[in-house]
Amino acid sequence: MHLTFALNYLARTHILAGELAIATRLVEEDHLMADAVGHPPIPDTAMMLAAWRGGEQEASELIEAVSREAAARAAPALGRRADYASAVLYNGLGRSAAAYDAARRAFERESMGYGSHVVPELTEAAARTGDLKLLETVQEWLSERARVTPTEWVLGIEARARALLSEGESAERCYRESIERLGRTRVRAQLARAHLLYGQWLRRQRRRGEAREQLRTAHEMLDAMGIAAFAEQASRELLATGETARKRTVETAVELTAQEAQVAGLARDGLSNPQIAARLFISARTVQYHLGKVFTKLDITSRSQLAQALPRDPDVVPAR
Repeated sequence: MHLTFALNYLARTHILAGELAIATRLVEEDHLMADAVGHPPIPDTAMMLAAWRGGEQEASELIEAVSREAAARAAPALGRRADYASAVLYNGLGRSAAAYDAARRAFERESMGYGSHVVPELTEAAARTGDLKLLETVQEWLSERARVTPTEWVLGIEARARALLSEGESAERCYRESIERLGRTRVRAQLARAHLLYGQWLRRQRRRGEAREQLRTAHEMLDAMGIAAFAEQASRELLATGETARKRTVETAVELTAQEAQVAGLARDGLSNPQIAARLFISARTVQYHLGKVFTKLDITSRSQLAQALPRDPDVVPAR
């Protein structure tokens, strides 16, 4: 069990760093280990990973499963993590009211330990829904903690909260400070989102040229990380400035997402849909959905063709 917990905590570190492909492999390793010893896998890391990827169906199923488990076990901390994942998912999908509700629940019930993850979601959702009073409260909460533990991560997120509360030159200084501070950390996922928020603000100021620069950076980072929903936000914002986001070029003819590569690999190795679902902590319906996309991308029609069509080297099929 100690190794299982270590794998999950390490995976969460990689999620924060925007290294979703590495996190995916660690989660898969945990599931393989759980299958071997007969213990259920730890579900909440896979849930967070799905939320950051932005796949609504998969993430929603995992959030629902974790929420049910939290209720059955009377485990409020697990429930807060489900709320956090919901906030990430809905902020990415642009559903600010749902993100606000989930992030506020997680923040108000937080005792210790997870607030630094929740507040970036809550500040963004509060700003978009117009709850400036709550945004001020959260910014003060961040400022108090920044005085006690003045890390670049906390100071970067606190500067971003101040930017969302500010206007004009003050807002711009705060956005730039946030990017500068977060750029000195390994929290690359939040750095990419800081570029996105700054680019969105610049576009609203009708500074299209400067907005394009920030949005282009955000899109390239988020797309490379596999943070698809936020990358799509950046793409739409770029389009609004008159520029189309360039898709990443890859040397291979086929690009599967990390989840598609996992499902395809297990199917190639002979596992049934229910077995794959149990191992990856998703539903058999989601497995079938991913296989359908894999078949289309690889231009095949059956599982028996996966051995020929799917490379064995996981790096040949890059994760997005």
